[in-house]
Amino acid sequence: MKRNILALLVVALGFSFSVQAQEARVGSIKIEKAYTRSTVPGQMAAGGFMKIENKGAADQLVSASSPVAGEVQLHEMAMDGNVMKMRQVKDIVVPSGGEVELKPGGLHLMFMNIKAPLTAGETVPVKLKFAKAGEVEVKMPVNAMGAGHGGAMKH
Repeated sequence: MKRNILALLVVALGFSFSVQAQEARVGSIKIEKAYTRSTVPGQMAAGGFMKIENKGAADQLVSASSPVAGEVQLHEMAMDGNVMKMRQVKDIVVPSGGEVELKPGGLHLMFMNIKAPLTAGETVPVKLKFAKAGEVEVKMPVNAMGAGHGGAMKH
């Protein structure tokens, strides 16, 4: 019995590590800690988060796309007076020799018109396009709601 439980734990741990964020690189750009969160049936939008590091000249993330959504927009959350508002931005600057974090409550990807619910444990392919470095595909794990690197995202 103990052996069966141990074997089951080893298999479960293997599955949990298989959906960890994967690193991706293009030119001088490195993407890490990418993830999104699971959605419920009927939910049409979800955020995407990651850390983008740049070892070269300044660059810009200019677009994103994924087969799981009708559109992927670049968004930011910002204060407008006393109200936090979300808005679409044309690009996200990645400074020379610096980094930018896409995170809940700040800059992030917004998956719009999601075609089917995102389920925890899945991996979502996302193509990122940078003005100078070019395109790279990131395998973005889907974490359970409330999990991830930054708490709940409020829109």
